[in-house]
Formats: sequence, structure tokens, C-alpha cells
Amino acid sequence: MAKPHRISLPTATAIVVANMVGTGVFVSLGFQAGDLPSGFVIVLLWLLGGLLSFCGAVSYAELGAMLPRSGGEYHLLREAYHPLLGFLGGWVSSTVGFAVPVAAATVAFEGYVIQLSGQEAWGRWAAYAVVAAITAIHCGNLRHTERFQVAFTLGKVMLIVILIVAGLSASQSQPIHFLPRAGDGALIAKPAFAVSLVFVMYAYAGWNAAAYIVGELDRPQRTLPLALFLGTGFVTLLYVLLNATFLRALPLTEISQSGSDVALVASRKIFGERGGFLMGCFIAFGLISTISSMTWAGPRVTQTMGEDFRPFRIFARVNRHGMPWIAILTQGVIVAGLLSYRVDTLIYYIQGLLNLSSALVVAGVFVLRLHRPEAHRPYRAWGYPFTPLLFLLATLWILVFQVRSHPMESLLGLITLVIGWFLWNLERPRLPVT
Repeated sequence: MAKPHRISLPTATAIVVANMVGTGVFVSLGFQAGDLPSGFVIVLLWLLGGLLSFCGAVSYAELGAMLPRSGGEYHLLREAYHPLLGFLGGWVSSTVGFAVPVAAATVAFEGYVIQLSGQEAWGRWAAYAVVAAITAIHCGNLRHTERFQVAFTLGKVMLIVILIVAGLSASQSQPIHFLPRAGDGALIAKPAFAVSLVFVMYAYAGWNAAAYIVGELDRPQRTLPLALFLGTGFVTLLYVLLNATFLRALPLTEISQSGSDVALVASRKIFGERGGFLMGCFIAFGLISTISSMTWAGPRVTQTMGEDFRPFRIFARVNRHGMPWIAILTQGVIVAGLLSYRVDTLIYYIQGLLNLSSALVVAGVFVLRLHRPEAHRPYRAWGYPFTPLLFLLATLWILVFQVRSHPMESLLGLITLVIGWFLWNLERPRLPVT
């Protein structure tokens, strides 16, 4: 029997980068500038998002290296706490945890197609075509999927670097200050700062992507921590520079009015109408990398649940290429059903669930160090206990403000968890496979 193909460090890092660099960074600034009209405060937001992502990454790296199995939150919560929490984490990931971000990225892709073509019908058909094509690709040979992912991720990073270099080197720019000024402290103390962190943390979501495919990594105890750190550090640098580029290119009032089209508007300002059109095409195609990476990671959670729970065993089935094709197709169908929703609505709905799930995993570092101190830990979280504690405190702070400012989306998240809990109790007598 041929030795199964294993995912290398460059590919694992590309998956992390591709998961992170998606809809969020291209749309978030348009929703932040109106409430936080300060270059320093906005850049601080993105630096803080990178710091918190790094704190989460060191925690996931310890748990993932200690418990090297694909499945992400499903597997880690199950091991750290109880099968019920693992089931709920897997339920969120399998149903909306990846499908909603994929849908948000696809809706953004659709918006770019509409803006560039002027034909609304083209945008929707292009969105469906992208979802169908990427779903088909991920049902095929893993080597081809790996090459596709790396190529599109490199292309996306290159276009962002071009945009940054052109924007920061432009002779003409808007008057913006990146050092603290009078009034910035009051802006940081506003609830809008915490609410804006919802968008920032959504943009950084994906820093834990390699944890979902641990079982496919080459030397996972080494590859997982390195992929998380390299990916998170590189994306933090990109995000800070890209938002500084947008702030230099456009007045704050124009940024706030552009909403989710801020990247396209800034590209036209930097490169002119024709150059902006071309850059808009590149940004749209860059979103394909994000859609692909989450199509890769999400179904692995569903597959792992199918290996453990009899009612979900169908999702563990693989095709002749070893791909969990039913889980992949199921996520594609869910994504297609979400394409009629707005990007900001999708973000507010899913981000509370993602924050809660990742906070529980990070807290699991404390739990397992207490209850399983003798376990072999190939990697120990850097800065423990301060790094995981900082992540937990900041995440809870963001959650409180999100619930207050967007109670309806938070309620929908709670309903999602209740449905998962109901299914657990309904099927619990028949859940274990063995």
C-alpha cells in the first residue's frame, strides 16, 4: 500500500494564512472608521488582534501537539472537558463554524464581481460556480488540492504586498496620524472599540486552522506549532500595513461610507480606474484561497465526529482519494444556502460562537495541566500562564460587548448551541461507535 501523502510545513502555514486573510481584512475598516476616527486607534486594534491571536496560537499549539488528531475544537474540547462540550464544538464547526465564513467570503467575492461587471446576476452565478468548483477540487487528489491551495495563497499574498507597496510609496496621501493624539484614550474606552474588535478577531479567525488537519501533517508535534506561529506573525504584519495603506489612501469619511467595498475603493484611488479594476479582480480571486482553505479544514471536523459517533458515521466515509467527500459536499450545500445573507450579519452571528469555542479550548491548557500534569507535551505554551490568560480575558470582554450591541445575532448563536445540545440528548444512548 502506498504511503499516504503528508502535509508539509509550507503547506500547513499556507492553510493558516489562507484561512486568516479573507473577507475580514477587506471589509472591516469600512465598519470601524466611522466610530473610531483615528489612525492610531485603528492600527492599535489590528495590533491587538494579532497579539491575541498569537496568545491563542501558543495554547492551541500545546494542546494540538499533545493530542495530535484532526478535528480542532471537537477533539480538543472532548479531551479537555467532556464529550458533550466536544460534541457542541464539533456541531458548531460542522454546521456553521466554517460554512458561515466561507459564505461571507463568497458573498464578498460576489460583491466584487457585481461591482466590476455591473451585472448583479453574474455575481450570484459566479458565487455558486466558485463554491461548486472548490468543493469538487477538494474531493479529488490531496496532492492536487495542496498545489491549488499553495498557488492561490501565494497569489493572494503577492497582490496584497503590491497594494501595500504602491499605497505606502504614493507621493499623495490623506492626512492621518499613527501616533497617539488627544482624544484617542476616550475612543479606546468607547464600547465601539470592543465591538470593532469583533470584526478584527473575525479577520484574524483562522490562526488555529492547522489544528483541524493535525492528522494529515508531517511530524505534527513540530509542524503544528511552527505553522501557527509563522502564519499568525506574517498575517499580523500584513494586516497592520494593509490598513495603514487604506488609511493613507482615503479620507476617514470616505472609508466609513464605502462599507464593505473599502479595498476596491482604495485600489481605485491608488492605481486609477483601470488599475483599480485590475486589482479588484485580483482581490476577488484572492478570496478563492480563503474559500478553499476553509473547505479543506471544516469537513475534517465532521469526518472526525463521524469516526466517533454512530449517527454521523456517514460523514466519515472517504472516496478513493481518501477525501471525506460527503462531509465536503454537505458543507458546500450549507454554504450555498447562506449566500443570500449580508456579510456583517454573518460575521456578528458566527464570531460569538467562534470566540466562545476558542476561549474554552485555550482554558483547556489550564485544565489539562491541572488534571494531566504527567502527559507528554512536545511543546509548552510560550508565556504560560499569562498568554492564555490574556486571550481569555480579552475574549470575554469582546463577548460581553457583542451581546449588548447585537443581541439578535447572539441569540441565534445560542439557538445553534441549544439545537446541538438537543441532538446530543436525543442521540446520546446511540452515540458511541464502539
